[in-house]
Amino acid sequence: MKRIRLWLRELSLSQQLLTILFIVISTLTIFIFAFLTPGINEFTSSEMYRMLHAAHIRAVYYVNAVDEGIRELDFSDEENGIQHTMYDSTARSFGIHAEKSESLLTEGLSEDIRSHLPEVEEGIQDFQYQLPRENGGTILYTISRIKGGRYLVTFMSSQEEQKFRTTLVNNIVNVNMLVAIVLFVILTVWITTIIYPLNQIKAYITKIKNDEPAELTVQRRDEIGEVADALRDMEEELQKQNREKEEMIQNISHDLKTPIATIRSYGESIKDGIYPYGTLEKSIDVIIEHADRLEKKVRSLIALNKMGYLLDDCEEGETLLMGDVIDKVLLGLKVIRPEITFDLDIDRTVKFHGDEDPWRIVIENLLDNALRYAKTTISITVVTGELKVNNDGSQIDPETLDKLFRPYEKGTDGQFGLGLSIVHRIVTTYGYKIEAENLSEGVSFRIWREVPKKEMRAIQKEKKKEEREKAKEIRRQERLEKNEKRNSPPQS
Repeated sequence: MKRIRLWLRELSLSQQLLTILFIVISTLTIFIFAFLTPGINEFTSSEMYRMLHAAHIRAVYYVNAVDEGIRELDFSDEENGIQHTMYDSTARSFGIHAEKSESLLTEGLSEDIRSHLPEVEEGIQDFQYQLPRENGGTILYTISRIKGGRYLVTFMSSQEEQKFRTTLVNNIVNVNMLVAIVLFVILTVWITTIIYPLNQIKAYITKIKNDEPAELTVQRRDEIGEVADALRDMEEELQKQNREKEEMIQNISHDLKTPIATIRSYGESIKDGIYPYGTLEKSIDVIIEHADRLEKKVRSLIALNKMGYLLDDCEEGETLLMGDVIDKVLLGLKVIRPEITFDLDIDRTVKFHGDEDPWRIVIENLLDNALRYAKTTISITVVTGELKVNNDGSQIDPETLDKLFRPYEKGTDGQFGLGLSIVHRIVTTYGYKIEAENLSEGVSFRIWREVPKKEMRAIQKEKKKEEREKAKEIRRQERLEKNEKRNSPPQS
């Protein structure tokens, strides 16, 4: 079976078409000769006897309509090869004699008929007579008893049956051949309509691979049309990615070239005894500043590449307390701009899915971005399934909002354009979404995921339970304090 599958995979569509037709025709042939032929034989025999019965009934009607003294019955159905004879049991003779050359009533058939007469009682009885081997074939005949002790016999040769059978089989075979031809034409047209667009798609892909101008003109609404549309979309996306890649390389080159050129020129100047920034210390500080900038740039590139391979291999469910992560990040960032007020609205019970280190990078980059633009306040909100970081700085250009999370997409005062791209990769890896929107005063970054209603009800139920436990604990502490005050000795 495996070899057959491998063989079929190597066939072209035209070869598959011919194979299908061969299998269909072979199946029809086997069906006709193995299964249909016995049925045809049975049907042919029953049809011959039906014809004999019809002719026999007509002959009975004719005999009953004439004088009862008639002894000779000499008419036949030439078209179907049906003959009649009458046997008089009193005279013990047949109305049509064996000497007639055109008659099928031979001496052997006459004896066979006489032998079956005792079996005939009411109605029509069917019999067969096997001719001698030199003649071959059989005689089909029917007998019924009529008035005056006579018997009417209607008979025909098996040659008529063979003619009928041959005609029937030929008609069936012709119909099957016609069906096969029509099927072949239909399949050929169908395969052609498939092969042509597939060849177009193949040529289109080859041109794209060779970076040549390509155009795909397949206009269909079936699966092939969907594939063609997907390929056109892919080609547009590839062009877009290539443009972004070229732009990113240019940005990287520019961002690396500037600090390297500064470090090089300042170093050469100091070597020549010239201090570009007035003193040796100040000039070296500039070199150190650009070296730090270069190092931060390289770290961001490494982080971006690392996040590209980030996998969600954490345990299922929310296990990370986001409030704790935010607290750790704020400890290091508050000192950057002490004049900024952090407005925190954090539900300490809310957990997010993922590892702590990637989420720390997310919070650090969002807060670093907010500190760069904020005027007086940064607000952080954490509720079930959602995290918001708002600042009251200037708004983002609407054209930039849609591509803010792409690599090297900088804001007005952006540094490298990598921070928000790293945030986007981490957030989407853990199954969350992120968006930025302009507020009436400032900008909001929102991270969220869709929480199913059933899960939300379970979370709310758990929160209410925790609140009841806290309230119960507070009341218990208050009772203990009252008891201590009541039992403490009065001060002198």
